[in-house]
Amino acid sequence: MGPDAVFDAIQALRAGGRPFAVVTVLRTEDATSARPGDKAAIDADGAIIGHLGGACVRRAAREAAAALAEGATPRVIRVRPADRVVDLTDADGAAVYRSGCPSGGSVELLVEPFAPAPRLAVWGDGAVAQALLTLGAGMGLRSEARDAATRAEGAEGAGDAALGPRDAAVVATQGLGDLPALREALASGAGFLGMVASRRKAAALSARLAAEGAEPGRLAALRSPVGLQIGALAPEEIAVSILAEMVAARRLAAACSGAAG
Repeated sequence: MGPDAVFDAIQALRAGGRPFAVVTVLRTEDATSARPGDKAAIDADGAIIGHLGGACVRRAAREAAAALAEGATPRVIRVRPADRVVDLTDADGAAVYRSGCPSGGSVELLVEPFAPAPRLAVWGDGAVAQALLTLGAGMGLRSEARDAATRAEGAEGAGDAALGPRDAAVVATQGLGDLPALREALASGAGFLGMVASRRKAAALSARLAAEGAEPGRLAALRSPVGLQIGALAPEEIAVSILAEMVAARRLAAACSGAAG
């Protein structure tokens, strides 16, 4: 399999929004079928597209890729004959995997995990919603418009279940279908929840949803009025303030997590 197939696979995995890892052969010793520069993509199911060598190397690469969290720091691993392994971690921190292959070769690999871009789901079709979708896409987010107002009650929109902790849900309906949109956003599973509305309006809608049995924790997580206070007036400025708050929430949370670790 040539390198073009590997790069095609990487492009397809990125386009499909699936996590994956890219594994590159850095160095080899003794008899191995892999050569420095050989590369492969490993998807979330463990399928390997590309050439890394024999079964022992592929198994180690698959295990290392699965062990790394999405977006984690790339790491170097080494695959050695079992009789040459003294410790499962080298002095430089590289993980060591035992090989039982009769060839007796050793391989050093770089494993790089890649996470799909976060999703930004926006309810509403006004100027703020459109600006948010456009600017979000420009930041590399997978922006998508949602429309709860025209959806049959109880029906799911395309991709609704895909929102998760890394994703954002912003209600920018501004008076047109606020309640069903907010109801969907709260149920979406998105880690960032925001609404373009005054505090009074958001409180009234939240009280109504609380009476319907909405989860208190999700209601408490709702940011409204969403967006950093930068004096924004124009729709594009409001969209910038919302995206800025999303960035701050994500980056500061990551920094706090790193400090705690």
